[in-house]
Amino acid sequence: MKLLLDENLSRRIVPFLQEAYPESSQVVLLGLQASSDREIWDFACARGFVIVTRDSDFLDLSLLLGQPPKVIRLRTPNQTRSASLSTLLNYRAAIEDDLTARDLPYVEVMATVNK
Repeated sequence: MKLLLDENLSRRIVPFLQEAYPESSQVVLLGLQASSDREIWDFACARGFVIVTRDSDFLDLSLLLGQPPKVIRLRTPNQTRSASLSTLLNYRAAIEDDLTARDLPYVEVMATVNK
């Protein structure tokens, strides 16, 4: 599963995702920083990405357009880079189960972060 991180997630975590989520990237790294949500959606769909975001815009598109692509919405109280990275890595099995085995169009991950 390769992830496409929305602009609201740091591109600096991409290298740390490669082992768990090979070929993952972030919209700025792909030159999509000025793109609309629909353009990002179409890009992800054409290239087999799962979109990862903090906001609900892509969930709305998922309900409107169906899948692919699939969407992961991170809902963590601590929105640091390390919290986002930890959440994606720690919940990888559950995310893959929901999106692949259960074939859900999106998943919301609500993780608490220990300080």
